[in-house]
Amino acid sequence: MMNHEEIGRGDFVLLDEISTDSFIHNLRIRFNGGKFYTYIGEVCVSVNPYRTLNIYGPDYVSQYKGREIFERPPHIFAIGDAAYKTMKRNGKDTCIVISGESGSGKTEASKIIMRYLAAVTNLSGQQEIERVKNILLQSNAILETFGNAKTNRNDNSSRFGKYMDIHFDFKGDPIGGHINNYLLEKSRVIVQQAGERNFHSFYQLLFGAPDNEAAKLQLKRDPTFYHFLRQGGVAKVDSISDRTDYKNVSSAFRALNFDPASIETIWKIVAAVLHLGNAEFKSDGDKTRLAQSTTLSTVASLLCVDPNELNRALCHRVIAANGELMEKGHTTSEATYGRDAFAKALYDRLFTWIVERVNSAIEVQRADRSYNVPGTVIGVLDIYGFEIFDINSFEQFCINYCNEKLQQLFIELVLKQEQEEYRREGIAWQNIDYFNNQIICDLVEQQHKGILAIMDEACLNVGKVTDQMLLEALDQKLSQHKHYTSRKLSPLDKELRHGSDFRIRHYAGDVVYDVSGFLDKNKDTLFQDFKRLLYSSKDPNIRHMWPEGAQDIHKTTKRPQTAGTLFKNSMIALVKNLTSKEPFYVRCIKPNDQKSPVLFDEERVRHQVSYLGLIENVRVRRAGFAYRQSYDRFLRRYKMVSQYTWPNFRGGADRDGVRILIQQQNFEEDVVYGKTKIFVRSPQTLFMLEQARARLIPGIVIFLQKLWRGSVCRRRYKKILAAKKIVGAYRRYKMRAYLRLLISPLRNAKQLRDYGLSVRWPSSPLIIAKQVAKFHAAFHRWRAWMVIRAIPSQDWPQLRLKIAAADVLQGQRSGYGLNRRWEGNYVRDELNAPTALVTLKTKDRIQQILFACRIRKYNKRFKSSERALLITEASVYKLDGKNFKPMKNKTPLVEITALSVSTEDDHLLVIHLRSNNDLVVSLQPDDRTGGSRVGEAVGILLQQCQKLNDKPLTVKTGTRIQCMLGRKPRTIQIDSNNASISAINFVKQSKTDILYQSPPTSVSTKGVATNGQNGYH
Repeated sequence: MMNHEEIGRGDFVLLDEISTDSFIHNLRIRFNGGKFYTYIGEVCVSVNPYRTLNIYGPDYVSQYKGREIFERPPHIFAIGDAAYKTMKRNGKDTCIVISGESGSGKTEASKIIMRYLAAVTNLSGQQEIERVKNILLQSNAILETFGNAKTNRNDNSSRFGKYMDIHFDFKGDPIGGHINNYLLEKSRVIVQQAGERNFHSFYQLLFGAPDNEAAKLQLKRDPTFYHFLRQGGVAKVDSISDRTDYKNVSSAFRALNFDPASIETIWKIVAAVLHLGNAEFKSDGDKTRLAQSTTLSTVASLLCVDPNELNRALCHRVIAANGELMEKGHTTSEATYGRDAFAKALYDRLFTWIVERVNSAIEVQRADRSYNVPGTVIGVLDIYGFEIFDINSFEQFCINYCNEKLQQLFIELVLKQEQEEYRREGIAWQNIDYFNNQIICDLVEQQHKGILAIMDEACLNVGKVTDQMLLEALDQKLSQHKHYTSRKLSPLDKELRHGSDFRIRHYAGDVVYDVSGFLDKNKDTLFQDFKRLLYSSKDPNIRHMWPEGAQDIHKTTKRPQTAGTLFKNSMIALVKNLTSKEPFYVRCIKPNDQKSPVLFDEERVRHQVSYLGLIENVRVRRAGFAYRQSYDRFLRRYKMVSQYTWPNFRGGADRDGVRILIQQQNFEEDVVYGKTKIFVRSPQTLFMLEQARARLIPGIVIFLQKLWRGSVCRRRYKKILAAKKIVGAYRRYKMRAYLRLLISPLRNAKQLRDYGLSVRWPSSPLIIAKQVAKFHAAFHRWRAWMVIRAIPSQDWPQLRLKIAAADVLQGQRSGYGLNRRWEGNYVRDELNAPTALVTLKTKDRIQQILFACRIRKYNKRFKSSERALLITEASVYKLDGKNFKPMKNKTPLVEITALSVSTEDDHLLVIHLRSNNDLVVSLQPDDRTGGSRVGEAVGILLQQCQKLNDKPLTVKTGTRIQCMLGRKPRTIQIDSNNASISAINFVKQSKTDILYQSPPTSVSTKGVATNGQNGYH
């Protein structure tokens, strides 16, 4: 452990003395100091704290995520992260085996690991992955409800075995899973020991279901009313809230997409089992019948079967022999046995069906996967622990056999195989002795000689075979086995009862089993009548649970495999599955039997440490190596950390490359070279190798990305060139075809009056639309040339001005002097004008006077005055009306923001300026025609501002013109159609409104003929 203050030793390998006493002393110190996790190398020893701990939140997840196991204090998160990293780095399946006796905290440990894996995955926040994670977590609530129960050792004891495979994609995100369940303790449905409860589901339904639901199922809230619930004498548990758990499991059903009909079926079967337990039988002469008809109708209603058929199945049995049918009535004891078997089978089949539905909800959706890359798996094994009760029956025998197999797996992988591998690789090694429990596994499962084989043989015998006869057969065939005994074989052993008990010396201790019921439970007999009855149910879910009920009643069915054989086969398959994965271990220890958070029972713990083989594990780990890997895989993973092995080692065998790499990194003292593998002693060395690799990986990835992107771009460029060539050939083909269509209608355009303007062009294909647009532009330029070529070239500047004015005023104003000649300078013949203008041109270096005209100017003081307006290539001047000298400063054309004119044929022009003091003028009409010069001024200003600002000037038209005078808004109202007005004038109407009066064109013309000045001096 590195840089962390620890209570005791965080890793048992670091103990000064390896002994049971020092091991337990260290465990007790850490337990009393609130440290419940301790390592043996990469094995986590977990002590049940019997209290809630605040060490599983997001802050703790971030501390252990991506860290090596020795970097942080011992925690179960580190085991989950190690399994996840190994799977993700090496692309190898891993599994986490959680073992220990009942009540040691295995179920909680598995849930903590599941929550950790959910927290460190799906960093991109994909919705589908988040859904899968939620389903995997929610499935625990459902399975615990229907598979867990309160025992004398554990308030939430798993009464079934569960192994969950979590499937991950190539990014390390969960994409599904699969659950295998093993041997539900269904005998608990009908009988419980004192101080224990039935499965949680029954109490959740009674205490948590809404009143209308309970009434619909005809249930009473009192558990003591039901025969199957009152035998243990315990209905309430302080640590369990059945009402809350009912809400949680209902939410989990919805999360896993259980439809309402399926949920209703589940609770109806649970209720039917409760009512079925209250069914009692009595003799009526030579017949047996139900004592209460109401129970019969209630159960039939819940199971959706015919009441008469249910009564017949409970009280009679149909036997098929040689194609003939015979109905045999039950005795009361036979009917009671049939009822109990029916109740157990109902619940067991319901549990199996629920597991199937959960699997269908979490299965990997391979059709939706984007890449055909094989995924990896992390398996989590949470299975019942070793059990020793006051009365141990067939279920405890199977459970303890399961724990023997798991202990054998631990011995094979951690103790035996590791030592054998050292010897095989030629590593110097001192052998460490340990107890190998293979002899006990053989006692149970050996072909023809094991206890399961003897039980199966007894079940196959014809005639009445009793449990006592089974015990005699066991005594006879196993009398010489040192791990088996009975009262007959050990007469002086008063603990064993004659004719009923036998003892097996398990790795975890001696267990006395009561042989009573072994044969019946092994046969697991359920009369075919019940199967046919349930297959006839009107509930499709119940029909689906009992497909064998569809068999012909005349058909003689083959004897099914016994429960013991099925369990043995499933255990062998489980061990084979675990062996194919890289295992990580959590060894759970129960500190006391009182479920106290402060009591540490040393003798109790010593017993568990002994039978779990933890001391031997410490010795092997201390003398062994933290990591081993074949030379080729080691070199392939770490070759980038050495310049001599990157990118490929060419200097000999893989072993030589590994040796060079290790020497360059100065790790020679911490490794040993085997025949085919390298062995690394400390995890710190491996951690430093991983760090060196992690520093180089980004550069390698960038280099590979560069090569890949270059390759992709080159391929794409070649495709673009090919496509461009194809498109070019296609475009030329279309162009030739289009020109052939176009030449014919335009052939005689020069002789047409409108030069082909009225000719309809053929529609162009999209691919040559831009070229056709250029044809149109060229055609219009040619046609324009044909039109204007008769106009003298000296008139073209004036024509451009008129076109510019027409672009903005055509259709917006009734007249703007388009039909007269625009002279530009209308003051050249005025007195004093020539001299003044020459002086001004010299002073301001004016190249050309573009426009000059007398005006009436209106100012911010609501006064009008006679002035002259001068427009040059860069500025606008206001000139005195008499001597034509400049008034104040000139106005640069770049200061002009817009122009405003009226919609009538008047003489008003508003030049809007950036200074918010606009120039409001009325231009002098033409002396000969009285026509407006506004269009000419607008055209000149538009042309010059376009040259200077490189953008068009805005021209506004209207009968009401908005302007700014002295930085204040003003509105000019136009009146140009009043015949009573003889001269142009500005009239103040209010503080903001101005009336511009202009005589009609005819009046203005008349004024010109009689006066010659028309109001301008």
